[in-house]
Amino acid sequence: MDILIIKLAAIGDVLRTTAVLPALKEKYPDCSISWVTKNSSFDILKNNEFIDKIYLVDENLKEKLKDIVFDLVISLDDDTESCSLASSLNSKKIIGSFLENGKKAYTEDSAPWFDIGLISRYGKEKADKLKVLNKKTYQEILFSILNINSDKYKIHKPILNLQKEDLKFAKGFAEKNNIERKELVIGINTGAGGRWQDKKLSIEKTAELIDKLNSELKCKILLFGGPAEKQRNEKIKQSIKTDIIDAGCDNSLMEFASLINLCKILITSDSLALHIGVALKKKVVVFFGPTSFHEIELYNKGKKIIPKTGCLCCYKEKCDIPPDYNVDEIVEGVKELTK
Repeated sequence: MDILIIKLAAIGDVLRTTAVLPALKEKYPDCSISWVTKNSSFDILKNNEFIDKIYLVDENLKEKLKDIVFDLVISLDDDTESCSLASSLNSKKIIGSFLENGKKAYTEDSAPWFDIGLISRYGKEKADKLKVLNKKTYQEILFSILNINSDKYKIHKPILNLQKEDLKFAKGFAEKNNIERKELVIGINTGAGGRWQDKKLSIEKTAELIDKLNSELKCKILLFGGPAEKQRNEKIKQSIKTDIIDAGCDNSLMEFASLINLCKILITSDSLALHIGVALKKKVVVFFGPTSFHEIELYNKGKKIIPKTGCLCCYKEKCDIPPDYNVDEIVEGVKELTK
């Protein structure tokens, strides 16, 4: 049986979708699984033992796939490119999004996911309301629409395999910064991508969090960020009164992941770092604002921090009322995970 998964972006969403791979192999023991994605996600998929072939999006993609007959196409994105590709393939069955008379559509069995998304048949206003009402995690919904045993979604976790060069990079960083394996290492990720302006903890509260963790726990703290967080992280470092180890903002995707792997606990927003932490089986403390906290599966290894005031699950790029996080609650969440 030949299966093709179309999941292009974002990187964190691609990563969390890998949880379904072992379950598909169990359901279809002799299947071959191919995956279409963007180049930005290639590194997190390339060493996955459950993927037989990876196709990258380029101008020749449809030509490469035109002579292949897929028994099942799983199309999980709502952009025109993905829908168009799904419709162009020789497939016996599609689950998910496709183009119908030039318009984005989705199969009835995939409605539990797409009904609460941007191409919902109900329109965005009702879809947003349904999104708020949803109490199921992404993995639970995904396993459901693929008709996989509902108990499996808590067993199969996202997969991210670090290679020797990744582990070597992290080892060198640890040696340079005197990080020993037995130490309590806490990572703080300040970035949240460019879309959601109110996903981030403020500079002031991040500095307060670092100082409180240093004063209340015997630990070493790594400060994470991407290129967009360079200035932000510099301001954080200038604002703190205690020590911190700067993980840098120019790491490659796999270098970033390898440094997260040094941590025993990761504090982060609902972002790529979260999905990497979960895939690497780290304990995580996650704070939520404009995106759904119900949708995130932590596999009993994390703590969700919900703002007491401000927007929650509004899915607006800029919240009407920015979420207000309690730093003490985050610290207590970390302490709970150290027990």
